[in-house]
Amino acid sequence: MGWPGLIILGAVVGAASWWMHPLRRASRVALWLAMLVGVAGAVIAHMAGNVTQLFHDGDTLEWPICTAIALVAVAVTVGLFSRR
Repeated sequence: MGWPGLIILGAVVGAASWWMHPLRRASRVALWLAMLVGVAGAVIAHMAGNVTQLFHDGDTLEWPICTAIALVAVAVTVGLFSRR
């Protein structure tokens, strides 16, 4: 997966997880910020996987791990910025 794939994956996961988060309406996180956090999470997961040699065989683990980290990053961000 190259850089365009990471950006698209992070943006789509960020938008979907922002839309499905139960605290979305009580949160001060806009859609564009959730997409940016999703892209950042996917990029950080990709870089960490390359540094630790986890993605040495290609795309087998890269897509699910980058997706999961992007999802968790957006969920934590929306949860932390919610008004309680």
